[in-house]
Amino acid sequence: MAAYGLYTHIASNKFRSMLLLAGLFLLIYVLVFAGALVAEALMHSDQSVDYYLMRASRDLIAAFPYATGVAALWIVIAYFFHQNMIDAVTGGESVTRQQQPRLYNLLENLCISRGIPMPKLKVMDSPALNAFATGLNRRQYSITVTSGLLQALNDQEIEAVLGHELTHIRNGDVQLMVVAVIIAGVVGFFGELFFRMFTNLSWNSSGSGWSSSSSSSSSSSSSDRDSKGAGGAIIAVIIAVVLILLAWLLSQVVKLALSRSRELLADAGSVELTKNPDAMITALRKIENRGELPGATSAVMELCVDNPREGFADLFATHPSVDSRVKALVQFAGGHDPGPLALPSDPADESDEPEESAAGQLQPPVPRGPWSDSSEPAGTRPGRSEGPWGRHR
Repeated sequence: MAAYGLYTHIASNKFRSMLLLAGLFLLIYVLVFAGALVAEALMHSDQSVDYYLMRASRDLIAAFPYATGVAALWIVIAYFFHQNMIDAVTGGESVTRQQQPRLYNLLENLCISRGIPMPKLKVMDSPALNAFATGLNRRQYSITVTSGLLQALNDQEIEAVLGHELTHIRNGDVQLMVVAVIIAGVVGFFGELFFRMFTNLSWNSSGSGWSSSSSSSSSSSSSDRDSKGAGGAIIAVIIAVVLILLAWLLSQVVKLALSRSRELLADAGSVELTKNPDAMITALRKIENRGELPGATSAVMELCVDNPREGFADLFATHPSVDSRVKALVQFAGGHDPGPLALPSDPADESDEPEESAAGQLQPPVPRGPWSDSSEPAGTRPGRSEGPWGRHR
């Protein structure tokens, strides 16, 4: 029954996401209409609002195939080269079993257990704790993890993170998020283009545009007509600016809806794959507020396990809070929340210094290997060979 509920939510989420993406694509034409409205208002400054709306509608029909072609070209370029763009930004590099046997084996075991095709595996050199999946088809699917994640998490927690990203791939989240980012990029590009065009045109026409109508008034009737024309142009420009802002805002809202609703399902899918809700919870607690990728664009951060970048009042946060995700895992998966976790200090800072026991006696330093749970004796540090609720089995 739980699986039925999970897959029912996934199917419903996919359907709603496709509708949202279709609406997002229409925003491009809204921007074209807004741009035409600004152009008509600047070129004809003595007409009514109805005139500008009618002319802008005709311009939209004329520009429709060109706008569609530009948007399609943008999507085609992103389809074939988005992974190269992401790797260039993050510095992710493909790894083999020989280079990362621990990580490769964990991912391979998960894929074999569920009959999932093995995605490419990439590692980026960063102390941040994060991971993300990308790709639009089976040949492109890849999972990228940071070197900091590999050092801070034990095998069970890394397996949970890999299960989270595999679920994104299985559910079709990766394709939809990449497409949403691509189309939102188109919306942002056109929005910035139109604002610059409006600024340049209004600056160049400052001496001959709307202000010229007031200087040429020689009679009361002429002054009244010019005043109405200038008022109509100003209203048309205001409508265009509102449409551009609305299109941009809706493009962001669509991305948030696609991302936030999917993270909870990906967490649940990870638990279904690993049968270990506690590992997913402790992984989230360790990643919490430690996932910032320096130099990464907002589009890349939106694909990550956790995105610490948030807007005002959490309105533009692309991920649910870690607290809410952990609460869902505790409530519906039977996990246990240890609360915020502090990571062990850098081994380089402590390897040469003896540790003090509770009785005040100095103890010899404990070796800490970054890859193996066996590098620490049981009971020395939770999160390595022993979890917060007992030794991992």
